Amino acid sequence: MSELIITAKVTAKKESLHSLKSELLKLIAPTRKEEGCLDYALHQDNDDPALFIFHERWESPDHFEKHRNSDHFKAYISATDGLIEEKVVNMSSRIG
Repeated sequence: MSELIITAKVTAKKESLHSLKSELLKLIAPTRKEEGCLDYALHQDNDDPALFIFHERWESPDHFEKHRNSDHFKAYISATDGLIEEKVVNMSSRIG
């Protein structure tokens, strides 16, 4: 198994910025406790406060898939319906 790096960029609808931020923050504590989670950090862009970036490190793709099927992630998906303008998720592997 190889480590998986996730970069997820989530842009809030302008009127939903605070609601989305609150829901994103709720993901941090339970996710960091998940088996296989090596790092899970949320960032907010300095120039565009509606842009949030997760940088994640998982022991393997299987661990990330379990995260996506966790109750807290499913709750986030449900709670943020209609709050997100754009979402881009990149999966990568370290090569150097």
